[in-house]
Amino acid sequence: MIAPLPDILIEPVVRAALAEDLGRAGDITALACIDPHARLAATFGARKNGVISGLACARLAIHALDPAATFEALVSDGDAVSAGTIVARTNADARALLSAERTALNLLGRMSGIATLTRAYVDAVAGTSARITDTRKTTPGQRALEKYAVRCGGAQNHRFGLDDAILIKDNHVVACGGVIPAIERARAFVGHLVKVECEVDSLEQLQQALTAGPDVIMLDNFGLEDLRAAVDMASGQVVLEASGGVNLDTVRAIAETGVDVISVGALTHSVSVLDIGLDA
Repeated sequence: MIAPLPDILIEPVVRAALAEDLGRAGDITALACIDPHARLAATFGARKNGVISGLACARLAIHALDPAATFEALVSDGDAVSAGTIVARTNADARALLSAERTALNLLGRMSGIATLTRAYVDAVAGTSARITDTRKTTPGQRALEKYAVRCGGAQNHRFGLDDAILIKDNHVVACGGVIPAIERARAFVGHLVKVECEVDSLEQLQQALTAGPDVIMLDNFGLEDLRAAVDMASGQVVLEASGGVNLDTVRAIAETGVDVISVGALTHSVSVLDIGLDA
């Protein structure tokens, strides 16, 4: 079971999207064409194979405009579905439903697209010890939803923001005067519950980082040979994360080097929406 996101985290995103779409005068097409007392029954159907995520977004979009609407999810977030599967059905005020349609489909389709792509990466490394994670390369304002969709796809989340873990990147290293002083300063600053990760771009920097004792070392754009050498050098002292140059064609070979984690920005920044339609 995937722990659902609380509605209180989803509603602000849904309401902002609805407000953007409704503009200053509301849905003038629905107002002009639809009887004010009409109701409409409709289904949400997957038009391609994929993994579903974001059903609560569709529900909240409809309920925001018609609190009395019914919404029944027929599958769960994280379920793989085939083209033609009905994933939910609803009965609502016709004007409200048609006004909420695009917001519901935009969020449901994008989150399902993320879950679908994530599942492909997870399947690609099956049988290895490597775990797939996302990054902070998310749509502004939608990070909680997109990282939830990654979990629906079977992967894990990297840090959510700048405040929940230390990640020393190459520019931090330059600003601090080296890998070792950067890690030492980080260790002196944070409490015992905060993880410290440092990015390195060479085996030489890796050796320096190992002497300073971070919790995680990110191997940035390492080739396969250097990844294998890094795994041997670290000998299980720290968690090793591979990052950069990761795609579905390369991820299996990266996983087979023995790294612990592979972070993939493409899960959220280069995803295709899963085609889901609303049919009355």
